[in-house]
Amino acid sequence: MELLQLKYFLEVARLEHMTEAARSLHVTQSSLSKTIGRLEENLGVPLFDRIGRKLRLNEFGSRFYRRAERALFELEQGKQEISDVSRQEHGTLELAVTTASTLPQILREFRNKRPDIQFHVQMLTTQEMVTLLHRGEVDFCLSSPPIKGEDIECQIMFIDPILVAVPKGHRLANRNSISLTELRDECFVGVKRGYGTRDLVDSICKSVGFEPTYVYEGDEPARLSSLVEAGIGIAFIPSTARYSGEHIKYLKVENHELVREIALLWHRSRYISRAALEFREVVVEYFGTISKQTN
Repeated sequence: MELLQLKYFLEVARLEHMTEAARSLHVTQSSLSKTIGRLEENLGVPLFDRIGRKLRLNEFGSRFYRRAERALFELEQGKQEISDVSRQEHGTLELAVTTASTLPQILREFRNKRPDIQFHVQMLTTQEMVTLLHRGEVDFCLSSPPIKGEDIECQIMFIDPILVAVPKGHRLANRNSISLTELRDECFVGVKRGYGTRDLVDSICKSVGFEPTYVYEGDEPARLSSLVEAGIGIAFIPSTARYSGEHIKYLKVENHELVREIALLWHRSRYISRAALEFREVVVEYFGTISKQTN
């Protein structure tokens, strides 16, 4: 059995299509088919059920998939560990976030500390982030809500109050706080379903008898403040994402503990490089500082 066979098998299983997998792997379809055939011959069983042009893992394939994915994962961790110990290369930190409001400050602090380390950041929905976490394809995730799992380590970093942002001139702009039920007839701007803060807010609003009416739903949380400022709608915005401009008023929510938890996540079995450990230290120090400022 060859490593190449395992790599090809995993890609076909993920895409469920031989042609698409061949394109993704930059090999010919005939070469890919022969490699999968040799793997099945070596194992003595078929791994896929052919349904038209689609390929679906059968019972044998599903069992083998978990083992193959784990085997390649461990080999990749070994490669990273040797590279880190031997200092052959500085490498790149792989980061995923569902909440980016604190990210610029954290990355600035880390870059000041380790200017030799590069990083790659992806803004994802909660489910997309969980998929990468389970595959061990990211060093750390900054997530709200926290995620728990057998292979996921979760450390709560900060309890972040969620505020109601209204434009100056709005009927509520002279208030300092507001009850959720008073927002029943308002138009909102927000992120799409699947992002932690949106799902949390929708759930709490529903518990008090209404569902927010969204006139804008996007995947760029940073855009919400400019939409509020333009009078397009009001928004639920975490305190860490508060815009410093003069044209938005932020109201506290009465009678409900409307907060989100920000957590740092990592795969329990993924090798943590020295650079990654230093990044975690920066995150802990940053949230420790803002916690003292807000208490």
